[in-house]
Amino acid sequence: MIKKLPTSPKIGMVSLGCPKALVDSERILTKLRSEGYNLSSQYDEADVVLVNTCGFIDSAKEESLDAIGEAMAENGRVIVTGCLGNEADRIRERFPDILAITGAQQYEEVVSAVHDAAPIEASPYVDLVPEQGLKLTPRHYSYLKISEGCNHRCSFCIIPSLRGDLVSRRADAILREAEKLVAAGTKELLVIGQDSSAYGVDLRHQEYRWKDRMVKADLTDLARGLGELGAWVRLHYVYPYPHVDNLIPLMAEGLILPYLDIPFQHASPSVLKRMKRPANEVKILDRLTKWREIVPDIALRSSFVVGFPGETEQDFQYLLDWLDEAQLDRVGAFRFEAVEGAAANAFDGAVPEEVKNERYQRLMEKAAQISEAKLQAKIGRDIATIIDRTDGEGGASGRSYADAPEIDGEVHLRDADNLKIGDIVTVRVEDADEHDLFGVALS
Repeated sequence: MIKKLPTSPKIGMVSLGCPKALVDSERILTKLRSEGYNLSSQYDEADVVLVNTCGFIDSAKEESLDAIGEAMAENGRVIVTGCLGNEADRIRERFPDILAITGAQQYEEVVSAVHDAAPIEASPYVDLVPEQGLKLTPRHYSYLKISEGCNHRCSFCIIPSLRGDLVSRRADAILREAEKLVAAGTKELLVIGQDSSAYGVDLRHQEYRWKDRMVKADLTDLARGLGELGAWVRLHYVYPYPHVDNLIPLMAEGLILPYLDIPFQHASPSVLKRMKRPANEVKILDRLTKWREIVPDIALRSSFVVGFPGETEQDFQYLLDWLDEAQLDRVGAFRFEAVEGAAANAFDGAVPEEVKNERYQRLMEKAAQISEAKLQAKIGRDIATIIDRTDGEGGASGRSYADAPEIDGEVHLRDADNLKIGDIVTVRVEDADEHDLFGVALS
């Protein structure tokens, strides 16, 4: 008698917010797929839709609520997770028929809610998930989360209340995950954590056995281990603690990419003080100079908040002057938003919206000027580029060591018929604009 396999329930996923939330979504899907659930990209084909929400700022909350509303309208069987899940009453008031609501990082609760909503018939014949897990990013790059939570108490941020204090992963577990990703085709590992520089502090930098040696739960030791796996290693959310200086020699050795994503947020000492962030902008400039002496091509990116309560025109001009000296390669900016639960909401000196907008435009113009000058200096040079997409008509686009996916610039190539997504090629730069490079592959 021919055995008829059971039909497995299908799960849909809408993932919003930062890369850390994306990793959470991947872990949830990996667990569900390993149990035999199927996945669906269509609302009308899914038995249950998961919505992983963002709850950082009001605009993100509204985007999350809109996504929940769309899932409810198109499917009706919805489970909500993520940062906005901490405001369950608000969600229930708007969508009383939600199946379940969980908070950020509550993987087991999400999976349990799926079990209740769409139970699966156990079968030894159902295919399991690949060893490296399921990914929502392209095959050739992967986010690698090394920790959860944060020990900072910045006055504009509510991340600790959403995700808790710092909880670092074991170094050996991270390296095992990274090794599996690389074996499955990952060419670039993007290391993330709410505060990557603090990795291992809660573990007291304990050592773990990795293959034939011990590896400490320390960002430098971990980065060295990751760099030995043969993929690009890109570090994100790196607070400029003194020990970050130890990463620069690894870049000089070619073990990790000469790229640091550092959330400076501002430069004015008075604003940094109100933000409850270290006001060490002068020492930072000295350190940037030393880093560039060791690795002249190091790419530095950061993001800044404009219009923070109490920010004066003098404070803002200080930031612009600081950027002139810092010469950061990539800069993003945000207009300050009052986030429910943040201490900064009670601060005096609110900056009018029109002033925020005007300062935002001035900062982005300054950043574009610096970026354009830096990119123009690369014309004629040969740079390694990882290919992200091809257009089928001889064109391709990718990223250099100085460009993280979706947040930085790109390298656009001509005569690229022979290139495939995930290839790492040498590109001769022929032109540049404010954000992107243009060239041709030499290999």
